Amino acid sequence: MRLLPLVAATWFMVAGGPYGLEDIIGDAGYGRALLMLAIIPLVWSLPTALMVGELASSIPAEGGFYIWVHRAMGPFWGFQEAWLSLAASVFDMAIYPTLFVLYLGRMAPSWVAGLRGTLWELAVVAGCVLWNLSGARAVGRSSVTLFCVLLAPFAILIAAGVWTWLRTSHGLGAGALLQPVPAPDLAGAISVTLWNYMGWDNASTVAREVRNPQQTYPRAMLGATALVAITYILPLLAVALAGLAPAEFSTGAWTDAARALAGPLLALCVVAGGMINSVGMFNPLMMSYSRLPFAMAEDGQAPRILLRHNRRGVPWVSVTACATIWALALRFSFERLISIDLVLYGASLLLEFAALVVLRLREPHLDRPFRVPGGTAGAIVIGVAPAAMIAFAIWAARGERILGLNALFFAALIGVAGAVVYPLTTTFARKLRT
Repeated sequence: MRLLPLVAATWFMVAGGPYGLEDIIGDAGYGRALLMLAIIPLVWSLPTALMVGELASSIPAEGGFYIWVHRAMGPFWGFQEAWLSLAASVFDMAIYPTLFVLYLGRMAPSWVAGLRGTLWELAVVAGCVLWNLSGARAVGRSSVTLFCVLLAPFAILIAAGVWTWLRTSHGLGAGALLQPVPAPDLAGAISVTLWNYMGWDNASTVAREVRNPQQTYPRAMLGATALVAITYILPLLAVALAGLAPAEFSTGAWTDAARALAGPLLALCVVAGGMINSVGMFNPLMMSYSRLPFAMAEDGQAPRILLRHNRRGVPWVSVTACATIWALALRFSFERLISIDLVLYGASLLLEFAALVVLRLREPHLDRPFRVPGGTAGAIVIGVAPAAMIAFAIWAARGERILGLNALFFAALIGVAGAVVYPLTTTFARKLRT
């Protein structure tokens, strides 16, 4: 992949457009939502993008963040990094087929009734498996195309919102920015905002399939950071200025906003865009996560069968194995998926920031085409704000329940399971090699 496809793929891995922001508006109102979307990238996305930029440019290896942690802190912690990331992926990847069905239901409710919804979700998974088997280059190029198609309806929506604001004579939009919502949930809104801004490290796992990764990764991270913030903030600001009530926003409400501002045709395009968003995010994330078992197999921490690849270099066994596991989590609710995903992802992200600092200390002469400014102290400081955000996400998830268990206890069980599975997996993999 070159720079532009990597930027587009990263944009989809992190954002995929304004879809998913609706609950932030409904929980916090326009004014607070805009503040969250403007401030959280500075304390959450930018530090992570800087960390990924340095590590991906200095260690451009297939497996990305797994390799960084393994190299910095040894095989045990490398395994835990991969374990936590893959565990998080089970919940993260289930979100996108769920959103696909939600938007399809807006267009044709009877198509997703009962078992049909599950069948559509499975079709998304199967379709992206076939797409991924075409190779990283095909996934990257398609991300550029899907980016343009997906954002076209929102460009019209933004124009319609601004036009509505300009032709009104009562200052309708300015008041909407301060309009409160009946039952605000700021903790929930912040958690959803964090989820909408996470995933910058996912692009690192395909470094072997990126042209000139030493220069391409830092540029892609910084470019995608700005692009994500812009494509989040402008549509939200437009509907706020148009005076649409924030309390009416919940998952899927962009369709209603488009219908109110420009009519049913734009609403239909937004529905189609929501479905494109789901596929557009699922596809590059499948490419990213499936490289982890492959890299682990190369290190002898997973069965060697995962090394099998097709003529395009795609690890097809790893792709199909991951897709099968993700299909098992398709029936979880959207909110519960976000809670557990944040906790597990946060734990793996902390290991990556730790790897950044450890490598600065252990390998000071490592060639770093891009460096986090401020020396070792700067590498430490940029991890403080993301750590605080992760701590908040853990606190916010304290009341959530997964499979009848407290979400935090459930996440702790997964973490402990990684430590237990490590010796079993490595022993099993070693026996298969002999």
